[in-house]
Amino acid sequence: MRLISSLFSIPLSRWAKLLAGLACIGIGIAFTKQANLGLGPWDVLGDGLAQLTGIQLGTASIIIGALVLLFWIPIREKPGVGTVTNIVLIGAFMDMALAVVRSASGILLQSVWLIAGLLLIGLGSVLYLGSQLGAGPRDGLMLGLSRKTGWSLHLSRTALEISVLVAGWFLGGAVGVGTVLIALTIGPVIQFMSRMIGEELGRANRSTVNVQGCCSY
Repeated sequence: MRLISSLFSIPLSRWAKLLAGLACIGIGIAFTKQANLGLGPWDVLGDGLAQLTGIQLGTASIIIGALVLLFWIPIREKPGVGTVTNIVLIGAFMDMALAVVRSASGILLQSVWLIAGLLLIGLGSVLYLGSQLGAGPRDGLMLGLSRKTGWSLHLSRTALEISVLVAGWFLGGAVGVGTVLIALTIGPVIQFMSRMIGEELGRANRSTVNVQGCCSY
Protein backbone atom coordinates (compact mmCIF):
# COMPACT_ATOMS: atom_id res chain seq x y z
CA MET A 1 0.00 0.00 0.00
CA ARG A 2 2.85 2.37 0.78
CA LEU A 3 4.31 1.76 -2.71
CA ILE A 4 0.95 2.48 -4.39
CA SER A 5 0.42 5.65 -2.37
CA SER A 6 3.95 6.82 -3.21
CA LEU A 7 3.25 6.35 -6.93
CA PHE A 8 0.16 8.56 -6.71
CA SER A 9 2.13 11.18 -4.81
CA ILE A 10 4.53 11.72 -7.73
CA PRO A 11 3.68 14.99 -9.54
CA LEU A 12 2.32 14.68 -13.07
CA SER A 13 5.18 16.83 -14.35
CA ARG A 14 7.69 14.18 -13.27
CA TRP A 15 5.61 11.41 -14.88
CA ALA A 16 5.51 13.47 -18.08
CA LYS A 17 9.29 13.89 -18.07
CA LEU A 18 9.75 10.19 -17.43
CA LEU A 19 7.50 9.02 -20.26
CA ALA A 20 8.68 11.64 -22.74
CA GLY A 21 12.29 10.84 -21.92
CA LEU A 22 11.87 7.10 -22.39
CA ALA A 23 10.01 7.66 -25.67
CA CYS A 24 12.81 9.88 -26.98
CA ILE A 25 15.49 7.37 -25.99
CA GLY A 26 13.68 4.44 -27.61
CA ILE A 27 12.97 6.34 -30.82
CA GLY A 28 16.52 7.70 -30.86
CA ILE A 29 18.03 4.21 -30.63
CA ALA A 30 15.75 3.14 -33.49
CA PHE A 31 17.18 5.96 -35.63
CA THR A 32 20.75 4.89 -34.81
CA LYS A 33 19.85 1.31 -35.73
CA GLN A 34 18.35 2.35 -39.06
CA ALA A 35 21.38 4.56 -39.80
CA ASN A 36 23.33 1.32 -40.36
CA LEU A 37 26.54 2.84 -39.01
CA GLY A 38 26.80 0.91 -35.76
CA LEU A 39 25.12 1.10 -32.37
CA GLY A 40 26.14 2.06 -28.86
CA PRO A 41 27.78 -0.73 -26.80
CA TRP A 42 24.67 -1.92 -24.91
CA ASP A 43 22.60 -1.77 -28.10
CA VAL A 44 25.24 -3.81 -29.92
CA LEU A 45 24.57 -6.51 -27.33
CA GLY A 46 20.81 -6.16 -27.85
CA ASP A 47 21.26 -6.29 -31.62
CA GLY A 48 23.43 -9.39 -31.29
CA LEU A 49 20.75 -11.10 -29.19
CA ALA A 50 18.10 -10.05 -31.72
CA GLN A 51 20.18 -11.44 -34.60
CA LEU A 52 20.73 -14.71 -32.75
CA THR A 53 17.12 -15.29 -31.70
CA GLY A 54 15.13 -13.54 -34.41
CA ILE A 55 13.35 -11.25 -31.95
CA GLN A 56 13.06 -7.48 -32.36
CA LEU A 57 15.77 -5.16 -31.06
CA GLY A 58 13.45 -3.52 -28.53
CA THR A 59 12.35 -6.89 -27.20
CA ALA A 60 16.00 -7.92 -26.84
CA SER A 61 16.64 -4.67 -24.96
CA ILE A 62 13.83 -5.47 -22.52
CA ILE A 63 15.24 -8.95 -21.88
CA ILE A 64 18.75 -7.60 -21.29
CA GLY A 65 17.44 -4.86 -19.00
CA ALA A 66 15.53 -7.42 -16.92
CA LEU A 67 18.61 -9.65 -16.67
CA VAL A 68 20.77 -6.68 -15.65
CA LEU A 69 18.25 -5.86 -12.93
CA LEU A 70 18.82 -9.32 -11.44
CA PHE A 71 22.46 -8.36 -10.91
CA TRP A 72 21.24 -5.54 -8.68
CA ILE A 73 20.30 -8.12 -6.03
CA PRO A 74 23.82 -9.14 -4.92
CA ILE A 75 25.09 -5.56 -5.11
CA ARG A 76 22.05 -4.33 -3.14
CA GLU A 77 20.92 -1.61 -5.50
CA LYS A 78 17.30 -0.51 -5.06
CA PRO A 79 15.23 0.14 -8.22
CA GLY A 80 12.81 3.02 -8.50
CA VAL A 81 9.65 3.29 -10.56
CA GLY A 82 11.77 4.83 -13.31
CA THR A 83 14.03 1.78 -13.35
CA VAL A 84 11.19 -0.61 -14.17
CA THR A 85 9.54 1.66 -16.72
CA ASN A 86 12.97 2.22 -18.27
CA ILE A 87 13.33 -1.50 -18.94
CA VAL A 88 9.90 -1.94 -20.49
CA LEU A 89 9.13 1.32 -22.28
CA ILE A 90 12.43 2.05 -24.01
CA GLY A 91 12.25 -1.34 -25.73
CA ALA A 92 8.56 -0.88 -26.57
CA PHE A 93 9.11 2.56 -28.09
CA MET A 94 12.14 1.20 -29.94
CA ASP A 95 10.14 -1.55 -31.63
CA MET A 96 7.32 0.85 -32.55
CA ALA A 97 9.78 3.29 -34.10
CA LEU A 98 11.63 0.56 -36.00
CA ALA A 99 8.34 -0.32 -37.68
CA VAL A 100 8.06 3.25 -38.99
CA VAL A 101 11.60 4.59 -39.54
CA ARG A 102 12.99 3.19 -42.77
CA SER A 103 16.52 1.90 -43.12
CA ALA A 104 18.87 4.60 -44.42
CA SER A 105 20.86 4.15 -47.59
CA GLY A 106 23.55 6.58 -48.70
CA ILE A 107 25.94 8.41 -46.42
CA LEU A 108 23.83 11.60 -46.29
CA LEU A 109 20.68 9.95 -44.95
CA GLN A 110 22.72 7.66 -42.72
CA SER A 111 24.41 10.70 -41.18
CA VAL A 112 21.07 12.48 -40.69
CA TRP A 113 19.58 9.41 -39.01
CA LEU A 114 22.59 9.03 -36.70
CA ILE A 115 22.54 12.70 -35.69
CA ALA A 116 18.76 12.58 -35.15
CA GLY A 117 19.21 9.50 -33.00
CA LEU A 118 21.93 11.11 -30.89
CA LEU A 119 19.89 14.26 -30.32
CA LEU A 120 16.80 12.26 -29.35
CA ILE A 121 18.78 10.06 -26.97
CA GLY A 122 20.37 13.15 -25.45
CA LEU A 123 17.02 14.90 -25.03
CA GLY A 124 15.45 11.75 -23.61
CA SER A 125 18.29 11.30 -21.14
CA VAL A 126 17.89 14.85 -19.85
CA LEU A 127 14.14 14.45 -19.41
CA TYR A 128 14.53 11.06 -17.75
CA LEU A 129 17.17 12.34 -15.36
CA GLY A 130 15.01 15.37 -14.64
CA SER A 131 12.18 13.12 -13.49
CA GLN A 132 14.43 11.76 -10.68
CA LEU A 133 12.47 8.51 -10.48
CA GLY A 134 15.30 5.99 -10.39
CA ALA A 135 18.48 5.03 -12.22
CA GLY A 136 18.39 2.99 -15.40
CA PRO A 137 19.28 -0.70 -14.95
CA ARG A 138 22.68 -0.37 -16.60
CA ASP A 139 23.55 2.71 -14.54
CA GLY A 140 22.61 1.00 -11.31
CA LEU A 141 24.86 -1.90 -12.22
CA MET A 142 27.73 0.50 -12.87
CA LEU A 143 27.20 2.33 -9.58
CA GLY A 144 26.89 -0.91 -7.62
CA LEU A 145 29.98 -2.40 -9.25
CA SER A 146 31.95 0.73 -8.39
CA ARG A 147 30.79 0.61 -4.78
CA LYS A 148 31.47 -3.12 -4.32
CA THR A 149 34.87 -3.23 -6.05
CA GLY A 150 36.21 0.18 -5.10
CA TRP A 151 36.75 0.95 -8.79
CA SER A 152 36.16 4.46 -10.04
CA LEU A 153 32.91 5.13 -11.92
CA HIS A 154 34.94 5.65 -15.08
CA LEU A 155 36.67 2.27 -14.74
CA SER A 156 33.40 0.49 -13.90
CA ARG A 157 31.67 2.07 -16.87
CA THR A 158 34.54 1.23 -19.23
CA ALA A 159 34.75 -2.39 -18.05
CA LEU A 160 31.01 -2.94 -18.49
CA GLU A 161 30.74 -1.28 -21.87
CA ILE A 162 33.77 -3.05 -23.33
CA SER A 163 32.42 -6.36 -22.04
CA VAL A 164 28.95 -5.93 -23.55
CA LEU A 165 30.39 -4.52 -26.78
CA VAL A 166 32.65 -7.55 -27.26
CA ALA A 167 29.82 -9.95 -26.37
CA GLY A 168 27.45 -8.20 -28.76
CA TRP A 169 30.02 -8.19 -31.54
CA PHE A 170 30.55 -11.94 -31.17
CA LEU A 171 26.77 -12.42 -31.38
CA GLY A 172 26.66 -10.45 -34.63
CA GLY A 173 25.58 -7.04 -33.33
CA ALA A 174 26.10 -3.94 -35.47
CA VAL A 175 29.50 -2.38 -34.77
CA GLY A 176 30.82 0.47 -36.89
CA VAL A 177 31.92 4.07 -37.00
CA GLY A 178 28.62 5.01 -35.38
CA THR A 179 29.58 2.96 -32.32
CA VAL A 180 32.64 5.12 -31.80
CA LEU A 181 30.77 8.36 -32.49
CA ILE A 182 28.00 7.48 -30.04
CA ALA A 183 30.49 6.57 -27.32
CA LEU A 184 32.47 9.79 -27.79
CA THR A 185 29.64 12.28 -28.27
CA ILE A 186 26.66 11.18 -26.19
CA GLY A 187 27.95 12.84 -23.02
CA PRO A 188 28.45 16.26 -24.65
CA VAL A 189 25.10 15.87 -26.45
CA ILE A 190 23.34 15.33 -23.11
CA GLN A 191 24.98 18.43 -21.67
CA PHE A 192 24.03 20.41 -24.80
CA MET A 193 20.39 19.31 -24.61
CA SER A 194 20.34 20.14 -20.90
CA ARG A 195 21.31 23.71 -21.69
CA MET A 196 18.95 23.93 -24.67
CA ILE A 197 15.82 23.04 -22.72
CA GLY A 198 16.95 24.62 -19.46
CA GLU A 199 16.78 21.40 -17.44
CA GLU A 200 19.10 21.55 -14.44
CA LEU A 201 20.42 18.03 -13.94
CA GLY A 202 22.01 18.69 -10.57
CA ARG A 203 25.57 18.09 -9.44
CA ALA A 204 25.21 14.33 -8.88
CA ASN A 205 23.55 13.71 -12.22
CA ARG A 206 26.07 15.85 -14.06
CA SER A 207 28.99 13.90 -12.65
CA THR A 208 27.35 10.66 -13.77
CA VAL A 209 26.80 12.06 -17.24
CA ASN A 210 30.44 13.06 -17.48
CA VAL A 211 31.76 9.62 -16.61
CA GLN A 212 29.17 7.45 -18.24
CA GLY A 213 27.83 9.16 -21.31
CA CYS A 214 24.17 8.22 -21.63
CA CYS A 215 23.41 7.74 -17.98
CA SER A 216 19.68 7.04 -18.21
CA TYR A 217 19.89 3.78 -20.06
